[in-house]
Amino acid sequence: MPPLSIPADQYLRLSDKSQVRCYRSHFSDRMEMLAPPKNVAAYLDHHQGWFQRCAAPMEVKALDDQSYLLTLGRFGNFGFEVEPCIGLKLLPQQQGLYQIINVDLTHQDLPLCDHYDVDFKAGLKLEPSETEASNTVQQTTIVNWDLDLSVWIQLPKVITLLPDGLVQTSGDQLLRQVVRQISRRLTWKVQEDFHATHGLTCPPRRHAAF
Repeated sequence: MPPLSIPADQYLRLSDKSQVRCYRSHFSDRMEMLAPPKNVAAYLDHHQGWFQRCAAPMEVKALDDQSYLLTLGRFGNFGFEVEPCIGLKLLPQQQGLYQIINVDLTHQDLPLCDHYDVDFKAGLKLEPSETEASNTVQQTTIVNWDLDLSVWIQLPKVITLLPDGLVQTSGDQLLRQVVRQISRRLTWKVQEDFHATHGLTCPPRRHAAF
């Protein structure tokens, strides 16, 4: 248990133990929506509908009207596996800007793992755009979003016997792979879901930028 002077949700990130490692990743991408910004904003504002649909096959549980618990799946390296859970809060938009942050789950009545900690910060921005279709100019929206993710993990002692650079590099690579896989899939599914629910043809998929 963390000392009483240290908040439970910050215990690992403040630890100086050699078993605790921090891995970080950044992801950025964009979606083209074939509708004006006000239509896209109305869709994003009502996340109680699309978020659980688009997050599948990840397990999703609503914690309140703004927050969700996600179980990301099993991931591992060097024989050490975790099935991380993360609580995300979708904040109300501020003039076309959206933020998603993680929430402290230590007070939830959930079977959570106590050997990892997550700092999740994502931002979405709506930008009006135009595209030509059938000799007419159609108003569209570009959704740009960025994610900064840090994960602190308390590793088994046997893994810390491996070369330090190997442990750090392999962990960073695994985190980038997980972030790329989940974020790209979520981007595509949100884009497809928006157009499907509005009776529109979804633009072709494009590769993400990092």
